[in-house]
Amino acid sequence: MWGRHHGGVPVGVVDVGSNTVRVQVAADGRTVFSERELLRLGADIELHGAIPREKLQSTAAVVARFAADARAAGAESIEVLIASPGRQAANGAELAQVLATASGCPTRILSAAEEGQLAFLGALSCAGTPSGRVVAVVDVGGGSAQVVIGSRKQGPVWWRSIDLGSQRLTSRLLQGDPPGHAAIATAREEVERYLEDFDPRQPRTAFAVGGSARALKRFMGGRLGAEELDAAIDRLAEMRISELGKDHGIGEERARTLAAGAVILAGLQRRLGTPLRVQRGGLREGALIALAAERELAA
Repeated sequence: MWGRHHGGVPVGVVDVGSNTVRVQVAADGRTVFSERELLRLGADIELHGAIPREKLQSTAAVVARFAADARAAGAESIEVLIASPGRQAANGAELAQVLATASGCPTRILSAAEEGQLAFLGALSCAGTPSGRVVAVVDVGGGSAQVVIGSRKQGPVWWRSIDLGSQRLTSRLLQGDPPGHAAIATAREEVERYLEDFDPRQPRTAFAVGGSARALKRFMGGRLGAEELDAAIDRLAEMRISELGKDHGIGEERARTLAAGAVILAGLQRRLGTPLRVQRGGLREGALIALAAERELAA
């Protein structure tokens, strides 16, 4: 499966994450439709422990609309995948039931392992690495972060998830604008606490996927090694959200959580021991490949 795109019939995925809900439709490995809406489910979960009733209803309305849009774009199979909000919210099971009813699509809560493995598949499908090379794929989301290590030849051989993402860390410790160096230091300590027993196999190459990594590449340019990430964190400690938008073209929501994303990526990068290369592809691309493969097997 690694590196192949499956099927000519469009398939669609609705990805319900901590910050946004996104829909993507693809055929022959090419995106034919995508859309997103900001809902900030992770902030509600951090504050209340559960998703409030009105947010359940608004999320259901968005997912129903996205499923209809995916069908209009030609998708014959559509899946609704709920990432960390389903695992972290006290009413995650209710969220899944509400979204399944609203969308009329198969709906499931991804385990942390599934989330990481789909990101691994999506990243490797876009990367040109040799089949036997051991690589790490780092996916820092809004509510959690996953690291999967393996190769095209073997698939995943090691994985780890931490229950902390850019949205959660921002809501917990980095709400200032700018966040300030003292808060950044506290956030670094929090990340280190989550990584106490993190002991990965050392990869030859490490890819970073997701919005935080892409925004940091735009902010700093090039690879994200230890020095580059530390420099980015120092700068972000003193930068306002409006400056990130004006000077670097980073949207307000991503700018709000970028310092937290950088702190988490820096902690993971140090333990992997190799610079992070920002890679397109990730969870949704992996899910689309897997869904298209399932269609082929069922045909």
